[in-house]
Amino acid sequence: MNPNVKQALQTTLKNWNAMSASRGDEQEAVADQFQSSFYLFIDAVREWVDELEPRPQTIDVLLEMELMQEIFDALPAPLHLNFETEVELIMDNVVRIDDDKYD
Repeated sequence: MNPNVKQALQTTLKNWNAMSASRGDEQEAVADQFQSSFYLFIDAVREWVDELEPRPQTIDVLLEMELMQEIFDALPAPLHLNFETEVELIMDNVVRIDDDKYD
């Protein structure tokens, strides 16, 4: 696995687990931390995809790649749709503005 993607994924998973276990007053802060780490992870995936030679031409080709399968296997099921949506944006060369990431 690409080291930058792996590190960002591990951070995201750690923050997901912390968010899932959080209670009370800490929930909002932990959720914000998770959200931030998720989009840093997406940025790492984007960089990796953009460096591929040749770059996959379709989302299906990209999703069939071993790294993408490893990511789907590691991500909790509730994040699969979010991740796939972000991968579609990557393939369409759409970059979210920071404010859009948090809506």
